[in-house]
Amino acid sequence: MEHIIHLTKDKKFKKIIELQDPHVLQKRNQIHWHLCNSIMSQQLSTKVADVFQQRFLNLYKGKTPSAKQIAATPFETLRGIGLSNAKANYVLNVANFFIAEKITDAKLHSMSNEELIKYLTQIKGVGQWTVEMILMFTLGREDVFALDDLGIQQAICKLYKIDATDKKMMKEKMLSVSKKWSPYRTYACRYLWGWKDNTPANAPSASPER
Repeated sequence: MEHIIHLTKDKKFKKIIELQDPHVLQKRNQIHWHLCNSIMSQQLSTKVADVFQQRFLNLYKGKTPSAKQIAATPFETLRGIGLSNAKANYVLNVANFFIAEKITDAKLHSMSNEELIKYLTQIKGVGQWTVEMILMFTLGREDVFALDDLGIQQAICKLYKIDATDKKMMKEKMLSVSKKWSPYRTYACRYLWGWKDNTPANAPSASPER
């Protein structure tokens, strides 16, 4: 795989890649649903997030709901499955935005990373980190770097012995290190998460947007 050849040029990175199975990116549709699910999963463990996902799907007979179905779901129903006031509102915000903008999966797949971040962060409750996760795990974009992700910060600081006390300096050093991984920074992030958590297949479940 090209990304492995490229990333293993970095000697320190080569060590963490050798400990894991190769990662594969997938392009998915029903992006509105993945965005809602990402919001519901924030700051939760993978196990708990899975429970919320199933409760949500059960509202729609176990099937992935359309944006219109989500928008028609009463706020109290969303609260009833355990979502906080904020998350319930954010999920409805996503659905209503997709309807108002008449968004199709094809439209989002055709946009650049920068365009998507600017476009989707218009939705209240959707920050840059959330869109970066969608770019990585739903749209399958290869060169996304989650600079503000806590897990990525911890992993890079540990691997490259970067001092994390000065956040501005830390981020500058992280960006400098990440340049050598381009155009495969999404893969790099996934290997870093896998190395840190020792669970390579898991997507991140913590958000810096607190």
